[in-house]
Amino acid sequence: MNNDFQIKKLVKEKYSEIANQPREVNASSCCGATGCGTGEVYNIMADDYSTLEGYNPDADRGLGCGLPTEFARIKGGDTVIDLGSGAGNDAFIARRFVGENGKVIGIDFTEPMIARARENAEKLGLNNVEFRQGDIEDLPVTSNKADVIVSNCVLNLVPNKHKVFSEVYRVLKPGGHFSISDIVLEGALPAKWKEVAELYAGCVSGAIQKSEYLGIIEEAGFKNITLQKDKAIIIPDEILASYLSVDEIGEYKKGETKITSITVYAEKPAKDDRACCEPGSGCC
Repeated sequence: MNNDFQIKKLVKEKYSEIANQPREVNASSCCGATGCGTGEVYNIMADDYSTLEGYNPDADRGLGCGLPTEFARIKGGDTVIDLGSGAGNDAFIARRFVGENGKVIGIDFTEPMIARARENAEKLGLNNVEFRQGDIEDLPVTSNKADVIVSNCVLNLVPNKHKVFSEVYRVLKPGGHFSISDIVLEGALPAKWKEVAELYAGCVSGAIQKSEYLGIIEEAGFKNITLQKDKAIIIPDEILASYLSVDEIGEYKKGETKITSITVYAEKPAKDDRACCEPGSGCC
């Protein structure tokens, strides 16, 4: 996985596979990507959606790491975009907030996920929930379209996070905001994990430092950046043993590395006063 093309190819292959397998298989893995362990079932990142109004079990592949729609301050009539919408789980939860007069657009990279999401929307009879295939580094959405953007455990899979947040800024209306759940790090992961494809698709080795992540958001021009949730992710010994020796597991546990799921809120200013947007700068 030495370049962006290889990473995107891996993600597309893994999540196409996930779209067509039972949720129980996804739940037994690191963020749903692969069977990381055997024996006891672990679903180490996903939060429980099952009690939320609008929840549809057919749309839940067990792939998230937070509940961004619960923090997203969505109002009736809003246009909401879900980045990496999968089988539609967060989009259908968002639909309960926007009501009949709002709109939800889900965007996903993989054809099988889009097909499953559209099938679920048709079963539910929802005519204001739409799913588009596209790369979230280059969103298939016009500028200033969304009141709210949500995303659940997806940006860690994307090579160019600067480009994603630039696109989020472009697509949000002035004064709009986002609530995004993602996996971040504090401290260094074991070096060998960076080359393990399953751990990349499993949302671990693609994560970056929390400080860098928040810095990218600020650099993109967002204001009022707020951590709405910060949850530690504990990787069970059974999963660690698939990738590390006994001694390496001991060193990892004694170290200061933390893997966390964060939910971040930020706003696009009602007026864009970034210095780079001066007439003729050509950078915005």
